[in-house]
Amino acid sequence: MVESRHRGHVVQVGVDGSIERGIGDPDALVSLRSAVKPFALLALLEAGADEPLRLGDAELAVMAASHAGEDSHVRTLQGVLRRAGISQSLLACGGEGMPLDPLTAARLARDGETAGPIRHMCSGFHVASLVFARHAGFSLADYWRPEHPTQVAVRDVVARVFGVKSSALTTAVDSCGLLTYAFPLVDIARAYALLADPDAATEASRRALAPDLRRVRDAMTRHPEMVGGTRDSTDTRVMRARPGMLVAKAGAEGLRAIGLLPDAMGRASPAAGLAVKIDDGDSGGRANAAVTIEALGQLGVLDGAALEGLGDLHRPPLHDPRGAEVGQVVASFELAPISELV
Repeated sequence: MVESRHRGHVVQVGVDGSIERGIGDPDALVSLRSAVKPFALLALLEAGADEPLRLGDAELAVMAASHAGEDSHVRTLQGVLRRAGISQSLLACGGEGMPLDPLTAARLARDGETAGPIRHMCSGFHVASLVFARHAGFSLADYWRPEHPTQVAVRDVVARVFGVKSSALTTAVDSCGLLTYAFPLVDIARAYALLADPDAATEASRRALAPDLRRVRDAMTRHPEMVGGTRDSTDTRVMRARPGMLVAKAGAEGLRAIGLLPDAMGRASPAAGLAVKIDDGDSGGRANAAVTIEALGQLGVLDGAALEGLGDLHRPPLHDPRGAEVGQVVASFELAPISELV
């Protein structure tokens, strides 16, 4: 019995941006939400704000993250703020509903501790703006405002990644209080193909971003636990399933984008980009996880052993009160080659 259905879109592009496989509407307009973070981080790197602090890969990874608020995430960000001489009281992301990690949340509740903004999944994103502002001599207290120089720089670099003018960007305020941007789903897949293989870019403006894109990509693939968490993060588990081959980042409301590095789809295969969007927002993330794993399997990125290891994401189980499995979430689709769709 099929009890309910999620519907959405999947698109996979080649390293040149051409659509290779898909289902649904590749041109569906989608908000990047937190999937913008790896590209927003380029503004800090372009300004050289990382150099005085000698930011390492783990620190860059958590700045590109939607982390679970575990102690390792908090300690890493606190270390950055201490070196920069910035108080964490300046963080404007709030702390409501955090941390995402249930074990950490239970421990804080047991100890009577209220989670502060440093535990927010977007605190690394905000720390990046604060570090940039301190380095450049900009004001700190209003770093989150859209007209602040740090946010103007983020808009500029996002526009260059996506090959549009910054004045043409469609913007919205994310739930953490910073701007995010909307693009057709296929363009998000193309941006992540660029993240996977920055040196494959042909446009001069994008090629200029290659060194910083490589640095963000490598930070995320080397420290997937900083991008999500040590336990339940789909992004983290997908990257760990193929170490050094995938760079994954989810966005709210049912979005996930993945950069497939060279060789990810088989020996000598070029880089590619994959984007998944669930139309209903996918509260809880069950549909996106199932579709993401199924798509990676169909593309040959995940083999039988990897699919088995990710089985609880591939077919998320439903249990009764005694723990018996009574249902599954099943992704039912076939990624068709684009030649069969036109």
